[in-house]
Amino acid sequence: MRNLFLFLHIAGAIFWMGGMAFMVLALRPSLGQLPPPTRLPLVVEVLRRFFVVVAVSIVLLLATGVVMLQQAPGGATPPGWHAMAGLGIVMMLVFGHIFFGPWRRLKQAAAAQDWPAGGKRMNQIALLVKFNLGLGWVAIAAVLLWR
Repeated sequence: MRNLFLFLHIAGAIFWMGGMAFMVLALRPSLGQLPPPTRLPLVVEVLRRFFVVVAVSIVLLLATGVVMLQQAPGGATPPGWHAMAGLGIVMMLVFGHIFFGPWRRLKQAAAAQDWPAGGKRMNQIALLVKFNLGLGWVAIAAVLLWR
């Protein structure tokens, strides 16, 4: 059963981290080729779908992470596990901020065809995603290297 939880935990992390990497390294640089009336609605649709993946990933990560932490023998969990858990919570909070702040305002700006405001929100989201992607790498390093 532990292996199933570990598989689901890693799958959640891969989907979330992979989506962030795709957004920052592939999608965003390519969007500069498009005019704002095309770019912003596309970003809204991509993020709308991706945020469903992130929400599912968060549920998987929380559920499996809590179970695996509780199953540690005698409560002797490596420090890297605690670092990963703490960083994961921070990442979830950053996602919550993105979702309820700049993302909501990006959708409003795109619907109103306010391209400058939409571009500003898109830039905020990109910066926060870069920050979260960095935290994700630190969390992975912590769990693998800090035993």
